[in-house]
Amino acid sequence: MAKPLSPTEISAHDTPEKGLYIIIDANVYDLTGFVDEHPGGAKILKRVGGKDASKQFWKYHNESVLKKYEGRLKIGRVEEKAKL
Repeated sequence: MAKPLSPTEISAHDTPEKGLYIIIDANVYDLTGFVDEHPGGAKILKRVGGKDASKQFWKYHNESVLKKYEGRLKIGRVEEKAKL
């Protein structure tokens, strides 16, 4: 089961040295070990590290790419805020 991660925790992982997390559609992916494998280059991943990259991801990829890598890279979901 994917663990909930807070936006603060995700934003702290914004470089390969600290761990590189991105958000795609409320799911969190750890791309630390994938940066050098990314066919589009490491630069773009470093630019979106610690942030919601949904818009950028869907601009260049389709769902098959997400399905191919999510088992290996998905680590959790963005924590939902309590509704009062």
